[in-house]
This record gives sequence, C-alpha cells and structure tokens, in this order.
Amino acid sequence: MNLSMVVDIPAMIVPDEPALFGEDHESTYQEIRDNSARQATLFESLGVNPGDRIGLLATNKEGTLLAFFGALMCGATVVPMNYRARGNELSHLLSDSGVTLVITEDRYIDSIVSAGISRDRVLTLEEASSRAADLEPKDESADVEDTDVAIMLYTSGTTSLPKGVLLTHGGFTQYVMGQGEAADGEFHGRVALAAPLYHVAGLTAMTVSLFSGRETYLIDFEPGKWLETVQKRKITHAFLVPSMVSLVLRHPDFDQYDLSSLEMVTYGAAPMPPAVREAMLERFPKSIAFSCAYGQTETNSTVAVLGAEDHRLEGTPEEIELKRRRLSSVGRPLPDVEIRIIDEDGNQAAPNVTGEVYLRTDRAMAGYWGKGGGARVLLDSEHWVHTGDLGHLDEDGYLFLTGRASDLIIRGGENISPNEIEEVLERHHEVEEATAFAVVDDHWGERVEAAVRLVEGATVTEADLIEMCKESLSGAKRPDRIYVVEDFPRTATGKVLRRQLSKEFGPTQMADVAG
Repeated sequence: MNLSMVVDIPAMIVPDEPALFGEDHESTYQEIRDNSARQATLFESLGVNPGDRIGLLATNKEGTLLAFFGALMCGATVVPMNYRARGNELSHLLSDSGVTLVITEDRYIDSIVSAGISRDRVLTLEEASSRAADLEPKDESADVEDTDVAIMLYTSGTTSLPKGVLLTHGGFTQYVMGQGEAADGEFHGRVALAAPLYHVAGLTAMTVSLFSGRETYLIDFEPGKWLETVQKRKITHAFLVPSMVSLVLRHPDFDQYDLSSLEMVTYGAAPMPPAVREAMLERFPKSIAFSCAYGQTETNSTVAVLGAEDHRLEGTPEEIELKRRRLSSVGRPLPDVEIRIIDEDGNQAAPNVTGEVYLRTDRAMAGYWGKGGGARVLLDSEHWVHTGDLGHLDEDGYLFLTGRASDLIIRGGENISPNEIEEVLERHHEVEEATAFAVVDDHWGERVEAAVRLVEGATVTEADLIEMCKESLSGAKRPDRIYVVEDFPRTATGKVLRRQLSKEFGPTQMADVAG
C-alpha cells in the first residue's frame, strides 16, 4: 500500500473535514489530496519516474506536505533534508542521494545551487504550487510493493557524514496504521507539529495525525510561539524533544499561558535530563498525560514507550519509588517489537545485565543507501537491528539505556559509560543537564571530562561537583575537569554531540587553560 494512503483514505471518508492549519490558512482532506495529486502530475511532467528521488529541503509548511505526498503519489522516493545543512554536509546530502529534483524555499536556493545542483532542477514551494495549480490531479497513487522505498531519511551524522536510511511503504504504513483508526468525522484532537520533517519523529507525528483525523497545526518551533499556539488553538496533543521541553519551561512567561487543553505530551528522540523531566511533571498542568517514546530512524520510529501511567507518581510508597526508578527507562516494547540485550560474548543477557540493544520488527529499515559503510546500526540476516545502544531490561521488561557503544570512554583499557558519570552529576539540584566525554590522553589513551548546564542562579563550583563525584565514582571514572556551559552542541533533535565537546575541550583547549 502506498504511504500516500495517509491522505487518500481520509479524503474518501471525510473529504470536507478540516485537516491542516497554518498561520493564515486551513485545508480539508480533499484539498490536501487533490493538491498533492496535482504536484504528482507536475513531477511526472518534469520527468520524475517511479523510484527516482525527490529532495525536500523546507520547513513545516503546507507546501512541504503537498510535495511530500505528491512525490509518493507518483512513486518517487522522498528525501527529506535538514534545512540547516550547509557547505560539505549539504553537498553530501544532495550528491549522495542522487536527487532528480529538489523542492525548497527561496532562502535556501543559493546554498543548493552552490552545492552543485543546477537551478532548473530546483523548485520553490511557491513555484511548485503555481505550476501545479491548473494541472489535473493524478487519478490514483502509483502502485507500489510493500518493499519499495518510500522515504530515504538521513541520520543525524553525529560521528560521520549522514547516511541514508531506506524506509519502505510497507514498514511506514504499518507503523501509521498501528497507531489508530482512520479519520471518521469525529473530533480526535488537535496536534501542534513542531518537530522537523527531516526527522523520523516529525514524519511519524505528521502522518499519524493526518491519518487518524487530528487537526494538524504546522509551526516552526520557538518556545513562545509553541506556548501561544497551544493556548490559542487549544492544542490537545504534542510531541517535543527534551531540549524543546527545556526551552518551553525556561520561557519567562511559561506560567502565564493556559495549557489546560493539552491531553497528551510525548517526548523522545534524545535522552531526557532528570531535572527537566522533574520540572515538566511539576510545572505542566496535572491533567496532562505524558509518554516517552524510544526508537530509531532505522526502525521507523517508536519501538518502546513509557506510558502515561508510568508517569503518575501515585500509589503506595513502594509503588511510587518503583515508578521513580522506571522514569529513567524508555518503557516497554510495542506489540510488534522484540527486544534482546546481547552481552560481550554474543549471548542473551539476563535481566539487569548491560549489553547492546537488539530490536526486531517487521517495519525495520530495508538497509542503508549505497554501501552504508561505517553504518551506525546493523541489520543482520535474522532481521535483528543491532542498535549500537547499550542498556538492560529489568524483570518486568522495562528498557533502560546507558548510552551508545561508540560513546564508551576507554581509559587504560577500562570501558567507562558516560551515562554513569552523568547520572551522578545530575543528582545535584543545581545541575540541569550533564554530559561526560573522552579527551585524548598520552598516558591513559583517553581520560574523562564533563560539562554541565546549571539551573538559573546556581552557585555550585567545579570543585564542588568533583568532590561530589569522589563519593560515588571510582578514581578512573571521575572527571578530571568539569566545565560549565550555557548549552551543549546538539543535533537538530537535541542529541548532544559528545565528539564536538571532546574537540572543544581536548588537548589544545587544556594547553590554553594551563597557559
């Protein structure tokens, strides 16, 4: 089934229901379907064939969605691209993907052309809309196999150039349909879509919302704008990455906004600092149900969920304590997902024993584009996804992550998990977020250092934090230095770039400090 069924099916059931909203417009399901189908006709007239790749480098706008579904309808593969990419990274995205056509906004044209794409292979959202306006909508979406690639989504590239992950029509459709029934004319809520569409979390939030009949409000994230949209539009559902949650909570007028319409807030795509989670549970309206979603691009988004009940700190003292402990987990697997923890010897680990997280689901990626050399995860012959994440399962199947295997700090031959150090630092009430990382050391090979982001008005010092680490960490694991930073270098979804910290505070920086 073609993934364009996300709008095809609701358009057949509830054609005149309002579905998509922007700052100055709203569109029904039929309008979305017809305008997407006109773009499919346009793309075919420009020589796009089934299997060709169409790049999509644009922010959360209606035209972006129309191009997305139009590409699917003509059987092309959509390649959403990070609109913040510049220079070598943008050149890599455009050349590696081999796109036939790029759909973008005016402000990005110069960067795209400078990266080697000729202007006649680029359409702005406005050009695509105007050129498609008088065309006949494509009657039916292209016939595709479940194994055909619908989306090529590039990983964030924290350690190397991004790699294209191949997501199929069958896999993505399975995820969307597994989240609920198709739109039926009943009110199912309003969604503020702030996550970027070049990330799997943004794509799944958008497709699930449209398919299931939730009114979808498109915004580019800015904390004040998000708060205003929730209040003005009476938003009921939202997805935020942890860094977005932190920015919303730090907005000076947070307490002045009425957020009582919110029914469900889901967070994920990066680790949630305990201090931010605690502030979220304390300061947001108590009526909100929270959930944490864990997944990867390679698994078509969510594979495990920590549900609303897990976030309600109610019950006996023992039950509350257990819930507090499990708040640091990412929950339990969804029904269509298997999880195993594999130890260093390649055996399935016992409960509470750390190893690499393996996942198996029918909606896993088809693989990487091209050779996929240096791929961050592996799909083996038995269809297990070797995630590269380290973690353990408790006795009740809750998954606790302890970092990436590639993030391990190896000091004198000893493997040290940054997560263990970060947990100690984040126990301090003035530390909002901590990141431990490796720096090169002539004697030990690598040594441990850390950076912290403090709460407003904090007075804690580096010496205080190092002293606290002495109480909980062995000598090898204690950071030699702890830096106070305003924020960390991050990917677009808030994941901290440890290797950038390693470079920033590595030997050259240390020499400068010593001098």
